[in-house]
Amino acid sequence: MQTGNIPRPEYPRPDFQRESFQNLNGEWEFAFDDKNLGITEKWYDAKPLARRITVPYVYQCEMSGIGERDFHNIVWYKRQVIIPKEEGKDRLILHFGAADYKAMVWVNGNFIGEHFGGNTPFSFDITKDVAFGEENIIAVRVIDDALDLELPRGKQYWKGNSEGIFYTGTTGIWQTVWLEQIAENSLSRLFITPDVDRKTISIKMEFYENSEKQVRVQMFLRGNEYVDDLIRVHNNRAERTFRLDQSITLDWNHQESLVWSPENPVLFDLEFTVISDGKATDQVKSYCALRKVSVANGKFMLNNRPYYQKMLLDQGYWKLSLMTAPTDEDFIKDIKACKAMGFNGVRKHQKAEDPRYLYHADHLGLIVWGEYSSAYVYSRDFACNMTREWMEIIQRDYNHPCIVCWVPLNESWGVDCIMNNAEEQDFSKAMYYLTKSLDRTRLVISNDGWDHTVSDLLTIHDYEGAYPVLKERYGGEINRILDSTPGSRTLYAQGSSYGGEPIIVSEFGGISYQKTKEVNGWGYTAANSDEDFLKRYQSVVGALLESPHVQGFVYTQLCDVEQETNGLLTYGREFKVDPEIIRRINCSGREAFLGKEGEDEA
Repeated sequence: MQTGNIPRPEYPRPDFQRESFQNLNGEWEFAFDDKNLGITEKWYDAKPLARRITVPYVYQCEMSGIGERDFHNIVWYKRQVIIPKEEGKDRLILHFGAADYKAMVWVNGNFIGEHFGGNTPFSFDITKDVAFGEENIIAVRVIDDALDLELPRGKQYWKGNSEGIFYTGTTGIWQTVWLEQIAENSLSRLFITPDVDRKTISIKMEFYENSEKQVRVQMFLRGNEYVDDLIRVHNNRAERTFRLDQSITLDWNHQESLVWSPENPVLFDLEFTVISDGKATDQVKSYCALRKVSVANGKFMLNNRPYYQKMLLDQGYWKLSLMTAPTDEDFIKDIKACKAMGFNGVRKHQKAEDPRYLYHADHLGLIVWGEYSSAYVYSRDFACNMTREWMEIIQRDYNHPCIVCWVPLNESWGVDCIMNNAEEQDFSKAMYYLTKSLDRTRLVISNDGWDHTVSDLLTIHDYEGAYPVLKERYGGEINRILDSTPGSRTLYAQGSSYGGEPIIVSEFGGISYQKTKEVNGWGYTAANSDEDFLKRYQSVVGALLESPHVQGFVYTQLCDVEQETNGLLTYGREFKVDPEIIRRINCSGREAFLGKEGEDEA
């Protein structure tokens, strides 16, 4: 494994980890292609590009070494790399964590392939296109049409300087690039499914080669072996369900409980060894957890227990590096900051976050809502593009126990006429059922915030800042909530209605508090001192905690982002107020939800 001065040197796919890989982050040649001359002039060959960039940071951010904010819809990358041949490895795979939006790849002048979608990984087998032990040229052309509102973009603005709720755009490679040499008989993918009620872990294994082989599966917990099984595989797939020791306890209150939760993020280590002709041809490490998400009697349940979600909206932006975390440690810092303030989860907003974040959320204990980056105009092209990439997101992140909900659509972005438009309503329903067809282990929200169709949760966006208004809206009869129109939007699209789903206020608060005068910031309401901020925070959080109907909330937001100054942290990740006071506020009013037993697992 390489480290040295390579930025983001850690293994980028932590739930499917091999020991040996070649990290290609660092300095690449770079060029803007505003006149679209690159292909015609063969920029993918040996001719050098004019500029330099530090991958995986995009040219718009400071850490890339460029830091220009002007639109450039086509960018090129190029790098020379020497690839030592590893003994017993027959294939060379070139991996990209993510590149926004359409990426085309050449190796030594040969076109390898392309990928559409700014959130998801892609890879190519380049074995026949390289010369091992010699210099090879990898070239990448990325197209990101900033003015195309049918293109999924999330919070990336399409009008020059960021403003309002929109931020600086991201163009090009923004996650790790790496090479991996593997044998013909190697694992290609894993799908790990826990069943808390049966105390089982099911593992579906997929392989590159369609041939006879064996795979040894080992499972450990704190060094103790729970499973050691040798499976004969006759083609390129195998599936096995492992029943764990039936004496293990799933009781939350037991000191040795083995169910995963933010309070007890217990994980089982997995090791896979592929054996062909008596030799080990591949070794992969992963992990898993016993964790169940469900709805029962109108309650959100984690591991068959009512669980109050106290969450933060997290945009996943950093001041110096935008959508790419500066270092892996920055993910850890964000998660620990959330937990220090008494939150047990985040809603990752308009961004499919780097798998390294999910890895740390799994290990440190933080629930996550996984969300897609919306477009802003509905069309058949948008529907097709979103469907394809959303399926890739679900398959990429399926194994992470921290994810408890999927959010394909937000606030009718990309389906702006969904209230009365049957075509857009059907698309929302289709995304719900498509997600369920790929993942039955998590909840799905059809259109977060309002205009719901079919959904496992009723989620509401409400930036009212007055305690008496919130208290009246959420503290009385449930029909007061159902008839409310926060933001002048109804909660259900025409033809859909409430069916007893748990109610989560999934955006609220947004209190601006500027600790410095660096920007002319904004929020939904504003505070002018620590005392004023804490009073306002207590008002909005207290009203929800006292509600007999609300089962969780998502406060806006973790940190300031550019002109938005409504974070609990600054853009540089400094606490604005004492996190212990925020924690105490978040922990008040719990009996209103949990009743006399007072069993607070949140």
